[in-house]
Order: sequence, then structure tokens, then C-alpha cells
Amino acid sequence: MAKAPVLTPRADDFPRWYQDLINKAELADNGPVRGTMVIRPYGYGLWERMQQEMDARIKEAGASNAYFPLFIPQSYLTKEAEHVEGFAPELAVVTHGGGKELEEPVVVRPTSETIINDYFSKWVQSYRDLPLLINQWANVVRWEMRPRVFLRTTEFLWQEGHTAHATYEDARDYAAYIHREVYADFMVNVLGIDVVLGRKTASERFAGAINTLTLEGMMGDGKALQMGTSHELGQNFAKAFNTQYLSKEGKQELVWQTSWGSSTRMVGGLIMSHGDDNGLRVPPRLAPVQAVVLAIKGDEAVLAKVREIGDRLKAAGVRVQVDDRTDTPFGRRAVDWELKGVPVRIEVGPRDLENGTAMLARRIPGGKEPVAIDALTGLLPTVLEEDQALLLRQSRERRESRTSDVTTAEEAVEAAAAGGWARLPWADLGEEGEAKLAEHSVTVRCLVAEDGSVPDADDAPGNVAVVARAY
Repeated sequence: MAKAPVLTPRADDFPRWYQDLINKAELADNGPVRGTMVIRPYGYGLWERMQQEMDARIKEAGASNAYFPLFIPQSYLTKEAEHVEGFAPELAVVTHGGGKELEEPVVVRPTSETIINDYFSKWVQSYRDLPLLINQWANVVRWEMRPRVFLRTTEFLWQEGHTAHATYEDARDYAAYIHREVYADFMVNVLGIDVVLGRKTASERFAGAINTLTLEGMMGDGKALQMGTSHELGQNFAKAFNTQYLSKEGKQELVWQTSWGSSTRMVGGLIMSHGDDNGLRVPPRLAPVQAVVLAIKGDEAVLAKVREIGDRLKAAGVRVQVDDRTDTPFGRRAVDWELKGVPVRIEVGPRDLENGTAMLARRIPGGKEPVAIDALTGLLPTVLEEDQALLLRQSRERRESRTSDVTTAEEAVEAAAAGGWARLPWADLGEEGEAKLAEHSVTVRCLVAEDGSVPDADDAPGNVAVVARAY
């Protein structure tokens, strides 16, 4: 009788495969309240690495980290009509505290534009205070009707940036910089996901924004995932909160603003982009553990050698873990590390020691080969970079091979139903065609220019709509 697979095959049931992988790789569990999640240590390690890489880029962009309260007075959200209308169905509202009814209900933070603007209006007095560039690492709550771990949860973790500028041009350029140099750089060069950069249509913009820039990734089943967004808020919130500054000319002017965010949804994107039927495959530049050194047996000489290899790799800058738990069968440990997607396994047993070699198992391309132990330190950096490049190449090839150029909304729906994306001229689709797509659970993920760049306006000549089913 054939041995049952550890995971449901992706081709049989992609959603079940996704949930199996999260469970078997020990990434997360469902929380006790519907729609919440418990992120387990290995899953949180992936998020921590994402935080580290993103935080470095955000600080390079000139923003500083701060923290704002979880509870927001309900009256704050009503100050910007479009904003409150957009979030109303998702709000969690607290009406009682300390055993008493509150004088004013408070909203559990769905996003922080309103409360941060209240403080921006106090902190910004002069042109000398601008630009004001703030980022926050926090949790947010949006009441989710159809939860899925990492992808759509009632509470999730994220970073949200909020900035104030003296001019429209400065705010526009900064939002574009975050989109390109922070988000795209991280997602392409660290996550290894070949995202499409584009502009949201008017109906898909963030509530209260005048423009939303997005990054869309194609998942293994051909659906799209919005990986992050950067918004131009114009002066909408500045008007609502009276956020003004005294210009060099001595005039009171309203600031221009941006906000931008990415979340633990990226962990879901990582799983669905790179996972296979054997588990997760973690890009080496992201991986909390880039190499694991496994002792096959509890021989003292073997244990000493795997620890020595671990120390040498660590000294060479490799993020390494030594697995000397020989009271657990080797096969089980090897499968566990394969499920977790650690890029490289270095397996050492008594026979390997006799030969002066170790078995090098590469998770991303697959395969094993014996390698001289003395060569490992010099070889691993090259191997890790090769495998990083392979994941990005596979991501790009999947998107390109499963994207069709079409001319009608009907053809776009067919392409999405077949598990791919479609591209068609926005001038041929328009808002009427966009509404027709929605009837089939298909959306315009973004608009791109003919040359693939981000267009300056929704109605710019030659805009192309990228259309797909999405998570």
C-alpha cells in the first residue's frame, strides 16, 4: 500500500494543502476567537525576519518608528466620511470598560490615519516640521467574515507608515518611493516574489485616498494576492483634522499626506508562492535558519563534528542551527526540516566522517550530493544565492506563462477561471466592464502603463488592466 502523503497535494485541493502546511510546519494555529490566529515560534521567526528587512528599508527612507494607542475614539473616524464608510463593516467597537458603559464608544484600531492625524495637527506648526515621517509596527483589528490564517484574520500584525509633506509633489514622490524602494525591493529581492507594481482603480482605492499604489503577486494556484499598498491621501485628512503649517511665505497651508502598509499576509504569500507538495520553501535571504546541520546518529564523534560545522558556518555569517536530537529518528527530523523549508540540510553520520564528507540536501531545487566537509564554508554562500535566484525565476516564469492578453471582460473572466491572470486595455474595459468582472468574483488588481511601469493617472492613455481572482 502506498504511503499517504504528509500534505494534501496542491493539485488536489490547494486550500487544504495550504492549511495542512501551516499545521505540519508548525507556523500557526487558529485562535480561540473566530478569525484570530496564534503564530507559533517558527512562523513568528519568518515574520521577525520580514520585520528586520522591512524596518531597515523604512528607516533608510527617513521614517522613524513610533507607537499610537490601540483604542481610537469613535468620533475620530467620523471626521473623514469616506474613510469611516469604507471601514464601517469591519469595525470592532468597545462600549463598556471597567464594568461601566463608556461615555463615548472606542474603536479597536483598524488602521491609524485618524488618531495619527490628531497628533500630526499638534506636532506640525511650521514648514520646518516637514516632512514628518512616522512608521508604526502594531496589530490591527478588522472583523473578518471569511477568515483564513495569515491571509485574512480578524487581528493581524503589520507596519503602517504615515507622513505629512508641504507639497502634493513631495507626498506623491514619497508614496512612490515607498512602493518601489521599500516594498518592491523587499518582495522581489528578499521574498523572491515577482510582484507587479501598479495603480488601483478608483473603486479599489483605500478609503479616503486619492491614489493607491499596489504590489500584486501571483500565487501557486494562479490567484492574485495584494502584498502591500502605498496611498496618496491628498489633503482629505488634513482638512478633517485641520493639520496646517506656516509656510516660508507666512501663509497657513494644509499638509499633503501618505500612508502605506504591509502585514502578516506576506507570510501567506510566501507559503502560496514558494511552497510545494513537500512543504514550505523559504528564500535564503529571508530564512531564519538558512542551514541545519543534522547528526544522523548519536555517535560522539558525529555530534562533535556537527557542532564544529555549525560553529564554522555561523562564523562565516550563515544563519545555522545544529540538530543533535538523536533520540528522535533521523527520518522524522529530516521531514520536519523539509516541511519548514530550510534551504539547506547538512547531514552527517559515521560513514560520512570516515569519508570526510557530509550529505548536502538542497530544499529549493531538490536533490542531495556528498560534499567535502572542509568545502562547506566556502560553498554555502554560493548555493544559497543560487537558490534565492531560482525562486524568483520560478515566480516570474509562473506569472508570465499564466497571464493572457485579452480584449474583452468575458475573455478576462475565462482566463481567471482557468487559474491565471488577464491583461486588457483599460480603455476597452472601463468602469462598466470592471463592474461586470465583479459579478464573477474577478477584479482589476491594478493598472499598469504599456511599458509595465506605474501610470500617473487612472485615465492615462495606454493603461492596461491586470485582472484576476484574488485572495
